Parts: sequence; C-alpha cells; structure tokens
Amino acid sequence: MIEARHLRVLRAVARTGSFSAAARDLGCTQPAVSQQMKALEQSAGTPLLVRGPREMRLTQAGEALVRHAAGIIAGLTAAEEEVAAIAGLRAGRVRLGSFPSGSSTLVPSAVAEMRTHHPGTKISLVEAEPPRSVDMLRAGDCDITLAFRYVDLPTPSEESWEDLVVRPLLTDRLVGLVPAGHRLAGREEPVAIGDLAEEEWIAGCPRCRRHLVEVCERAGFSPRIDFATDDYPAVVGLVAAGLGVAVLPQLALESVRPKGVAVVEVLPAVEREIVALTLPDLAHVPAVDMMLGRLARAALRQGVRPDAAAHA
Repeated sequence: MIEARHLRVLRAVARTGSFSAAARDLGCTQPAVSQQMKALEQSAGTPLLVRGPREMRLTQAGEALVRHAAGIIAGLTAAEEEVAAIAGLRAGRVRLGSFPSGSSTLVPSAVAEMRTHHPGTKISLVEAEPPRSVDMLRAGDCDITLAFRYVDLPTPSEESWEDLVVRPLLTDRLVGLVPAGHRLAGREEPVAIGDLAEEEWIAGCPRCRRHLVEVCERAGFSPRIDFATDDYPAVVGLVAAGLGVAVLPQLALESVRPKGVAVVEVLPAVEREIVALTLPDLAHVPAVDMMLGRLARAALRQGVRPDAAAHA
C-alpha cells in the first residue's frame, strides 16, 4: 500500500536530488528517508530512483508517481485542513429537522446564536413531523431532529428512540381553544375534556389527531372531527369562526396570535415531551454537539415549563 507520507518523501528527494538534502528539507534523518523510500519501492513493486554518483534521478515509474503525488498530497492537505476547521467549529454543517412549532420557536434563536458564535458553520432546516423526522435522521437526511411524544401514552415500538442520543428539552402542555363567545370562555378553573363531548372538533397532524381520539375515548366519548389541519394559524382561525374547539400545545401558541379564541386549561392534563435527537456517532461532532446545546438554551428561554421528563 502506497502511503501519503512516503509520497511526500519521494517528492522531496525528486526536488532536492539526494537523501541527505531531502532529510534536511523534511526535518528528519537521512536513514529515515532511505527507509521510507525503500518501503515505497516495495509497495510500488518497481525501482523509483536511479542512484548516480552525484545525484539521484527518477525512473519512469518514479516520474509517474511524483506526477500523481502532487494532486494526492494537495487533496489530502485540503482534507486535513477541512477536518481541522470542522473540529474547531470554523466550518462544518448541521442539518436540522423539526416539527412546525419547534421550527417557529426553538430553532430561530438557537440558529441565530450558533451563527453569531460560529459563523463558518452552515445550518439548514427541513420540516417534518415525527415519526417521519426520526426516520430521516436514521436515513442520514439530517443531523439533528426535534421530535415529541405524548407522555400519557405508551410509546409504540416503531417509535422507539433507544438507538439514538436523546437530549430532553422541555415538557409542553396542551391547552384547549374555544371561540371567544363560547360558554366556557373566561372560565378560570380547568375544564374537563368530557365537558366538550358534544362539541365539533378541529384536529391537527395525523399523530396529534390519533392522540386526541385516544384521550377523548378514555374520557368516555368519541370526538366529532369535522376539520383537520396541521397548520396552527388555520386551527385558530377555524375555532375563532365558531366552527369547533381544539387542543393545541402551548409551544404552538407562542408563534400564533390567538385572536378571537379563549384559552382554557383542560383535564386530564395532556403533555408532550420535546427532545432533540441525533445519532451516537454524530453526537461527537463538535458542530452537532454545540447545536444541541443551543437548542437546550432556547428551550429554557421559552415560557413553558422546563423539561421534567429526563427519563427519555
């Protein structure tokens, strides 16, 4: 096997004309140069140098190897510099995946901080709801993904995070939305979800919709879902128009103007655990580790209860 260090020695010998001059140029001993050239000729399977009385000259094979060595060493040097830049956070990339309410609340300040402190790091974002976003992480389509799961329900085996690095961020409670003129608007005490059994419902993403149905069924009724959308402003608009009631995560309300609706506390309390996920190998990449830290800081700045579910 031809090694890069041997190619560097060959280039030095070709440039200086002798082992001793090459040794001085490389800052090593003449015997070390001789040994490395012998190893290179053994790897190549043919002589690379002709030793003359005054200087050495390259054989045809040696000339060919030196010609290719320039590009090989230049590419290797560039790679070494790029890796060093990534390790020192002077460069690199972080590809984020996130569900919409995470994209509008946690991601912006985390990315802004990252760019301020490490402007050479390229950061991109793609939106996807779990479990699709988690599948994207495992497939190599992103480096970090924000995900959530409901703490009051068993986790399906296909949605396990056991093979991933889990960074708990916060616990997000769901609240009820009713039209501003609704009979329960302005109520200070919590509203039992069973009190909304006769209402028309507006549901969210498929996963949220499934969870809503399960919560309602445990309360003894099946919700009548007339509208379904994963667009939170649309949910607020539909509720404000008197077309139904809904439950939304508090995090989602951070980026939506709840005009024309009233927010009520619902019982039983429904919470979702929000985390940042990455692969074990990626967790050791400095840019990824730093971004995980920035996301955790962003979560602490949110006006929702800090994570209490560090058991993830």
